[in-house]
Amino acid sequence: MNTHDFDISVLLPTRARTDILFRSIRTLFDLADNKDRINLVIGFDRDDAKGIDYFSQEIQPWLSEHDIEYSAMIFEPMGYANLNVYYNWLAKQQSADWYLFWSDDATMDTQGWDTKITEYNGQFKLLKVHTHNEHPYSIFPIVPHKWYDLLGTLSRHQMPDAELSQIAYMLDIVEIIDVSVIHDRADLTGKSPDATHQNRVCFEGNPNDPRDFHHQSKRDQRMKDCATLATYMHSVDPSSTEFFKNVLEGRQDPWEKLAANDINKQQVQFPIRTESGK
Repeated sequence: MNTHDFDISVLLPTRARTDILFRSIRTLFDLADNKDRINLVIGFDRDDAKGIDYFSQEIQPWLSEHDIEYSAMIFEPMGYANLNVYYNWLAKQQSADWYLFWSDDATMDTQGWDTKITEYNGQFKLLKVHTHNEHPYSIFPIVPHKWYDLLGTLSRHQMPDAELSQIAYMLDIVEIIDVSVIHDRADLTGKSPDATHQNRVCFEGNPNDPRDFHHQSKRDQRMKDCATLATYMHSVDPSSTEFFKNVLEGRQDPWEKLAANDINKQQVQFPIRTESGK
């Protein structure tokens, strides 16, 4: 019995992207087993005439022709510094079992990706796809609706992939699924960067900045969110929180499994520390 309107809500903030945005959307629905169980939720900046015009002239007719459920939201421009705010608002009104954080420079590369996600229905997991260089983070996080219900948000920081992944590793709920995504980002693929990429601002690397991912206030908040999620997990299955309990008691390295998944040593530049600072 379905408790939500859709299996998956694809959350897609975009700016000034045209053909690559269309390519990204087509791969999602061309490779889905049950496109009628997926809805696309796309967000535009109000001043993005280029993106909005292309969507209305090219993408919107294609979505309608293929009977794809979608909605579009217009935002006052907030910039990449507030990427999480876009995702949170896109998710707020959606009724789906799973939220998929998507990007307009990503392409789906696995037939039946939606079925592989719904195999985990009823489980409280952060699902992680295979992508560039097998980064240990879930670069395109997939989380159950319950995550939003419990925290009242999806992400509190501009870097949702890092935030959600660290929380999930501390709770030992990261699940790697047999889905591959190509992330066609300039610094990853070597293509010429466009203005959208060049104007990216990332708050990581300066722990003294209150906006930085590693600032003490951000680490403290992640611990609070872990505790909230763990309380729910314990209510469903008391044994599911043993890992986190051991982390709190200092008997478990919270990043043990993150390190094991970091096969290409991509966390060297910004060393991961425990939330207590150890």
